[in-house]
Amino acid sequence: MTQLKAAPLAALAFALAASGHAAAEAARRPVEPIRFARGASGAEARGAVVRGERALHSVEARAGQRMSLRIASPEDNAVFQVYAPGAVPGTGGDGALEVAGEALPGAGEGDDAARWTGVLPRSGAYLVVVGATRGNATYRLAVEIR
Repeated sequence: MTQLKAAPLAALAFALAASGHAAAEAARRPVEPIRFARGASGAEARGAVVRGERALHSVEARAGQRMSLRIASPEDNAVFQVYAPGAVPGTGGDGALEVAGEALPGAGEGDDAARWTGVLPRSGAYLVVVGATRGNATYRLAVEIR
């Protein structure tokens, strides 16, 4: 009888450990700020993502500025999404990255944007999420703000 009671407790312990793992996984995804040299209107971030993972970058900008982004990768498989200030990255129930926030038109989930230009609606830190359409991707993300 004690073995039957131990099984649900073991399952509960496993579930708690798994949810803790998902939270730890989210904490390992740092948001890397893209910084501009003094007086420069452009900057670049370089990185790599493993299939199924995503990299997070932030870009500070003001409302009314025009931002242009373009991403390049040797296999043309890197894409991005851009979220307005206030977006919060987190982890879903399956451990995958989820972003709570407003994606910019043409640069949202499923748009597979490799280039984007637009006038920014708000001031603050814009979140840029980089992923791969297939396999692993090494990328260069160029950002210009005017």
